[in-house]
Amino acid sequence: MTVVPGAPTLLLLGGRIHSPTHPDATAMAVRDGTVAWLGSDAVGRDQFPRADVLDLDGALVTPAFVDSHVHVTETGLCRTGLDLRAATSQRHCLQLIADYATTHPDQPIWGHGWDESGWPDGGAPDTEALDAVVGDRPAYLSRVDVHSALASSGLRTRVLELPGRPDAAAPLAGAAHHLVRAAARNLLTSAQRAAARTAALDAAAAAGIVAVHECAGPDIGGLDDWRELRALSEQGDGVEVIGYWGEAVSSATRARELLADTGARGLGGDLFVDGALGSHTAWLHEPYADAADCTGVRHLDPDTVGAHLWACTEAGVTAGFHVIGDAAVSSVVAALERVVEHFGVAAVARCGHRLEHLEMVSAEQAAKLGSWGVIASMQPVFDALWGGDDGMYAQRLGAQRAAGLNPFALLASQGVPLAFGSDSPVTTLDPWAAVRAAAHHRTPGSAVSMRAAFAAATRGGWRAAGVNDGISGTLVPGAPASYAVWEVARLAVQAPRDTVQRWSTDPRSRVPALPVLEPGDTPKCRRTVHRGVVLYG
Repeated sequence: MTVVPGAPTLLLLGGRIHSPTHPDATAMAVRDGTVAWLGSDAVGRDQFPRADVLDLDGALVTPAFVDSHVHVTETGLCRTGLDLRAATSQRHCLQLIADYATTHPDQPIWGHGWDESGWPDGGAPDTEALDAVVGDRPAYLSRVDVHSALASSGLRTRVLELPGRPDAAAPLAGAAHHLVRAAARNLLTSAQRAAARTAALDAAAAAGIVAVHECAGPDIGGLDDWRELRALSEQGDGVEVIGYWGEAVSSATRARELLADTGARGLGGDLFVDGALGSHTAWLHEPYADAADCTGVRHLDPDTVGAHLWACTEAGVTAGFHVIGDAAVSSVVAALERVVEHFGVAAVARCGHRLEHLEMVSAEQAAKLGSWGVIASMQPVFDALWGGDDGMYAQRLGAQRAAGLNPFALLASQGVPLAFGSDSPVTTLDPWAAVRAAAHHRTPGSAVSMRAAFAAATRGGWRAAGVNDGISGTLVPGAPASYAVWEVARLAVQAPRDTVQRWSTDPRSRVPALPVLEPGDTPKCRRTVHRGVVLYG
């Protein structure tokens, strides 16, 4: 390469560079937001004598992460408001709410994260118990999966009519939940929303994340929230926000109009076909094991699903759906099959259609999705939190059905492109935790290798967003300089023996090193950079 004297260049020295083309590299040069060179420290000093130098002091440099499914404002509200994920019982949950109400008087209460599935003293608090600690104040407290919520009487009365005559003793789900969430959202000030977004994006940058896929929609944050978030992202000096708008269309013209109006990358994300297993709202073929009269909630009928896919494919637009239960997945796969028969595989694959979560998918369905180029945007930490023989999945479905959830290895083996995310605030912004969970699946045979998991959390996110240049999400000459610098306790030499797909980082294998991800060994982010701009550190 030709070095232009005096050209602005940053030279990173004394580290370990995770590069597929230069696995032994200890130095990296960056110019104009692009990786310019990789190699050894000595050669780097010779080639870039006038460069600004960053001494890595043995740190690991990797491509930065992309979170393929988040809700930015809600994530920030969890960080700036009431976080109930620490609640260990119904009594503890009510105490956390009471403490927050005392320290934040005279304002609506927005909280998130309670999960009754492991509580020893029964289910979620009822409305009477909630009113006893918040009085007549509006309070919206979403379950960890954000598909049901506790709502105080002070909030319920702000909705003229709640559909389905909901039981005051039970959390609200389905259409009633969407209505009370909208009412609670309307009570937030623009300053509260702005502070929440800033808090969420700052947390993402501190976790080594340079881009997030915002799954917006009319039933989530609403159009104003999405437009405010988009305007913040377009300032260009922070975490990149790639938006998806979850609203169904029935014509190609409307698909193009809606995409132009919202500025979103696609019409999908959390376009809900169903709900979530924890709230008994995922749509199932067979009833829940712990609710024999319940098969969940169907938010979109098959005709609407089919019309949306047809319209988006005709318009060349990315479509997508939130699908968790097996009946929801079957509905979308059947619609995709009809679209493929009409437009052909190539036209469907060019659109990059996405399925979010995709927890209950069969081998036959996986093979079809792989052949059609449909992308699976998944959250490995779900399995870490709720998988296993005695986890929430087993409670809801029984151990046999639960063992088939989140089959990363199956999907990868059938050629389904994987992109990993957090669904924050459902789980935290911790991409290394997602990599660890995918490589240590709680069901034998469902894990992928560390390399594959890391790729799904980096390159996979760019590919899912339609960036198919072959270099984004890697550290090679010519790639965007989007990277993170990590303090790591130790690098892996070989995967654990019980990992299904073994891999090695012995230098002779020419495979770049990754950290050991045992509990207590989580890498600490020192710096996050996106296209040459420092976002954190």
